[in-house]
Amino acid sequence: MLDPTASQGRSCLPSARSRYAILGAAGVGLAGLGALKAAKDRKTRARGFELVDPPVPGSPEFGRLLESLTGSVVRRGNRVEILRNGDQIFPAMVQAITSAQDTIDFSTYIYWAGGPTIAAFGDALVERAGAGVEVSVLLDAVGSAVKMDRELVDRLREAGAVLEWFRPPRWYTLDKANNRLHRRLLIVDGRVGFTGGVGVGEEWTGDAQDPEHWRETHVRVEGPAVRDLMGGFQESWAEATQRILTGRHLPHISGFEDGIDVQVTRSSATKGSTDIEELFYAAIAGARDRLWVTTAFFVPPDAFADALCASARRGVDVRILVNGPHIDKEVLRRAAQRSYDRLLRCGVRIFEYQQTMLHAKTLMVDGAWASVGSNNFTNRSLALNSELSFSVSDPRIVAQLEEHFQDDLRAANEFDLESWRNRPLRKRAIERATSPVRDLF
Repeated sequence: MLDPTASQGRSCLPSARSRYAILGAAGVGLAGLGALKAAKDRKTRARGFELVDPPVPGSPEFGRLLESLTGSVVRRGNRVEILRNGDQIFPAMVQAITSAQDTIDFSTYIYWAGGPTIAAFGDALVERAGAGVEVSVLLDAVGSAVKMDRELVDRLREAGAVLEWFRPPRWYTLDKANNRLHRRLLIVDGRVGFTGGVGVGEEWTGDAQDPEHWRETHVRVEGPAVRDLMGGFQESWAEATQRILTGRHLPHISGFEDGIDVQVTRSSATKGSTDIEELFYAAIAGARDRLWVTTAFFVPPDAFADALCASARRGVDVRILVNGPHIDKEVLRRAAQRSYDRLLRCGVRIFEYQQTMLHAKTLMVDGAWASVGSNNFTNRSLALNSELSFSVSDPRIVAQLEEHFQDDLRAANEFDLESWRNRPLRKRAIERATSPVRDLF
């Protein structure tokens, strides 16, 4: 099998036939390992966590809880900008790349070929590498290899960039094949960072105006929290390359007097860290007034369905915004719908987005705290992949995210319990048929 990480002097991206063979072999391994993982974890997921008098998200007590649970340090003095959809996301990232003087560190699950906007992103990386900037690119071998522009790989390496693949499928690494790099990180000069849900592909361009252009949320940050984004990059980079980045990648960063508090939580694609699980569970348990969730894929483990129901029963306004007919994986939509009856009965409100593919991942609590990240509300994101959640305790930022959420609801259909219970038997059968694969996603 051709090794995508073997040489920097030539393109080592597999041929199209080899790439599909690799993906097929990986798929078989992922399915088998995923089923085994699901069987081992089923009892744990059913139990969940018990929180006695959970603190309110956004409070100092909640910040301390996250520090103790996940090691997510409260970073003060950050400037944060919410970026909505490709028309805002890509110009901001390209501008940051073209301004780089020392280093660019970039990792993503998906990097696919595309039109002018995607080409401009790649061209900016090539130009900066050629100008002497230290450019480090890490791509997930399963998410990006099949659709990656092979010519761009050559151009990046010829310009001096270091491009590596995260966990290319091989027979002797099948124990890790089901754990993928799902974080999306861009750090420029160690001082400006981006994270969230965006992939580099034509689907993420535009302004969610039609089914060909997806709905996304991303974050730009300056301040001490950038160091934590760099930590998320370093962890995966060190595994893939056996190299640790120092010097110019890690400058001193001062906080801004007008900045806000940020916590970065990450889970690692090893044995399935529970940090993201604990973060979400604590936020749900601590909600007092409203709990609004946007997620591309919603297949909650039993413990999380219980936690959502418990919040609704104590009077919290729980709303879940998920994908509708434009989802790119219909099996996940059907798997999600198996949970609807239970959640609707306990008072959770569920909405399906109708405009395009919904790829944003946000969690907002009580108008005081919010999380934007790469993680979906599924077993894969909560327990299997390398993910990253960017949390803020700032009413202004949370209000902006809530405004986006309410705007998205206007393009969504809400489920009614009575109508849902009267759905055709054929749909019920399809939902039940997803049981064997629910935990793989």
